[in-house]
Formats: sequence, C-alpha cells, structure tokens
Amino acid sequence: VPASCYDAVASFIHEDKHSSTMSASQSQSVQVFGKKKTATAVAFCKQGRGLIKVNGQPIENVEPESLRLKAFEPVLILGQEKFANLDIRVRVKGGGITAQIYAIRAAIAKSIVAYHAKYVDESSKNELRKTLLEYDRNLLVSDPRRCEPKKYGGRSARTRFQKSYR
Repeated sequence: VPASCYDAVASFIHEDKHSSTMSASQSQSVQVFGKKKTATAVAFCKQGRGLIKVNGQPIENVEPESLRLKAFEPVLILGQEKFANLDIRVRVKGGGITAQIYAIRAAIAKSIVAYHAKYVDESSKNELRKTLLEYDRNLLVSDPRRCEPKKYGGRSARTRFQKSYR
C-alpha cells in the first residue's frame, strides 16, 4: 500500500476530529444553578428535543410522588412548547428530599430564562421572567432562610431551660 494512502486517511481522520469538536462548541448551551437550603441543583440547558433529566433519570421519576408537580412547575407555567426544542440535564446534591426538589425547579426555571437571554431575544426573556415571578418569586430568586444555630442555655436556638428558684 502506498504511503500517500496512509497520509490521505490520516488527514481525513484529523479533519473529522476537528469538525466534530467545532460543532460541539457551536451548540448553544447555558449552565445555571438553583439552591434551597443546602441543596444545589446545576441545570445544563442546550438545544435538543424536549428531554428533562434529573441525575440521569427522566423528571417523571422524581420521588416523592407528592412533590413531583413542584419539579414540573416551570414547564406547566410556561407551557410545553417553550421546552420542546431544549434538553435540560439537572445534577442535584446536598440537602433533603424537599429542598432538592425546590432546587431542581429553580434550576429549570433559571436555565430557560438564561437560554432565552443568551440565544433568543430580550423581550421573550422578560416575558418568561415576568410570568415566573408572578407565579412564585422563589423560582428565580433563592430563598435566604437558613437554620439558626443552637445556643447555650437551652435545648435549641431560641428555647431556654426552665428557670427554678428553689
């Protein structure tokens, strides 16, 4: 086999590698986080076909079932058509079950607003933002409340031990 054939194949493979990395870097994506107490959810939003996954599982499998609608809220408020051409992948860590679900919903809501701000237009971003803020401010603004630390002289942060004079 002539050496020129090897050179042609090598250059073809080399070009193919570069074209695939170029298309990956051109794909439109945003990464945002949502927080609640100590739970943090990071949402990676990119062009796709309407998938929403949480830790690799479809959002329909989020447990507990009673709080599943809370995770769906951004989709239900804004409408399915806004999410039809987007893939959102959410990684969530820390906190308890409820805090994680609230972090997930915040991350999803913030990711679609950020995506529209970066790749669509300002007016659609403002419209989405207004709709979400009217429904629940905590979808876009994190809740600053934290657990108060325990102090001496009592069982908890505020209660004191009973006082006795005899």
